[in-house]
Amino acid sequence: MVRTLVTGATGTLGTALQSRLIEAGHTVRATSRSPPAETTADVEWVALDLAEGTGIQSALEDVDAVIHAATAPQGDTKAVDVAGTERLVEAAMEAGVENFVYPSIVGIDDIPFSYYEHKHTAEATVETSDLPTTIVRATQFHSFVAALLDSVAKLPVWPLPTGMQVQPVDVREVAGRLVDYATKGAAGRTDPVGGPEVHSVGDLAPAYRRARELRRPILRIPFPGGTTRAFRVGHATCPDHAVGTVTWDEWLTDHYASDTDDVRRHNQPAV
Repeated sequence: MVRTLVTGATGTLGTALQSRLIEAGHTVRATSRSPPAETTADVEWVALDLAEGTGIQSALEDVDAVIHAATAPQGDTKAVDVAGTERLVEAAMEAGVENFVYPSIVGIDDIPFSYYEHKHTAEATVETSDLPTTIVRATQFHSFVAALLDSVAKLPVWPLPTGMQVQPVDVREVAGRLVDYATKGAAGRTDPVGGPEVHSVGDLAPAYRRARELRRPILRIPFPGGTTRAFRVGHATCPDHAVGTVTWDEWLTDHYASDTDDVRRHNQPAV
């Protein structure tokens, strides 16, 4: 039995990892800056703040493998993803961790976005350490694309970078792949994990619009800058590794079906 530590366990990936690890027979220790008040007996929760450097040693006690899912895409990425990863790696070496699994992102070495640049620095910290490590890059989760579209959903017209190329993948499938690698033997740098299809944002937006039963026109906006250009030419995709099976349409149906049913019931006239 492998005792596995999951950092960032309340996040999108961390949440998916918990159930997958339990199903695979791992003993799971989960961390968060603020662990949930209600927990189950299947998961041991501990407080860990990578930016402040608190709780790291106790979190790593008697741990075989680490899946370092903690990240701060909308926060202080330098403090969490760079400095926090350095602290965790150093402590993991002292604790004798046998496999440090790092979930990373496809294209971070080619996309000049500050969060991606910080993830790339963290990835290098992991790879060049003396730890046995496993690095798994994945394409964007479906929820990443949905969040982009959510940000414009209430506008009368949707200004979108329709030419951006993405390859959305189900977070549960990425979690499953990470759990496969979370053994006592490190695998080094692995093949990336991509969703089943490469799409432009212009292709994905109409399906999102239908799923949410919205009627907004889509306006193509040629956003300037290196980040959008890198997405447009496909640096965020890995079509040769399209191993995911859940399509964008399937994810939309699963994610928004209950919402649209609620809207329909709410709009039905009283009898």
